[in-house]
Amino acid sequence: QVWLVESGGGSVLPGGSLRLSCAASGDTYNSGLRGWFRQAPGKEREGVAAIWQGGMYTSYAPSVLGRFTISQDNAKKMVYLEMNGLKPEDTAMYYCAEAARGGSGSVFDQRRFPYWGQGTQVTVSS
Repeated sequence: QVWLVESGGGSVLPGGSLRLSCAASGDTYNSGLRGWFRQAPGKEREGVAAIWQGGMYTSYAPSVLGRFTISQDNAKKMVYLEMNGLKPEDTAMYYCAEAARGGSGSVFDQRRFPYWGQGTQVTVSS
């Protein structure tokens, strides 16, 4: 079992920045696949950023590429999402997730992720 707790959400003006944090505990492993997903009202949940192999590899959704950065601190079992240049369309509930071991396929395939946090709200509005 893996437990994930997100923090760092809030309300910001367009163009602002936020840093989301995700604390992992339990049977977590730093070399595994971890991701940030988001869900806006009335929309399906979508993958935003993913990180694996201890932070060696990352992947981003086209809509956030160049603005968001995912990273992790293996010693602290933390995953971060640095968000810059925020836009109103970034408004959503953001979730941290960890994939099961041994999976394959797209790093944003939500079927690979049995472990999810409770989410943290990000609102971008003037």
